[in-house]
Amino acid sequence: MTVRVARIYDEPSPSDGTRVLVDRLWPRGVSKARAALDEWCRDVAPSTELRTWYAHDPAKFAEFTRRYHTELTDPERAAALAHLAALATADRVTLLTATKQLSLSAATVLSDELTTH
Repeated sequence: MTVRVARIYDEPSPSDGTRVLVDRLWPRGVSKARAALDEWCRDVAPSTELRTWYAHDPAKFAEFTRRYHTELTDPERAAALAHLAALATADRVTLLTATKQLSLSAATVLSDELTTH
């Protein structure tokens, strides 16, 4: 299973495989054509409450990860995560996010979840 994480603002690459936006909100300044998405899987994104609380504060990342893993057990999010796992089993998947620091993003948490389970 090959899952990578990239910014939606980066140019698409032939090595991306299936490109899936995993943010709840559409990224500013990116047209649908430029995004070159195969899917937008917003159901797997963190809740608005969790996203607002976290605010990409590096000091909160460990707790964000713990809380997000809890949210991923919600039936709707779990189904979306299972869908991403099925995509990743069939082909390479690139999880796309607008987050500036990829290592502190929900997409990275999802990538780790998909590749370790």
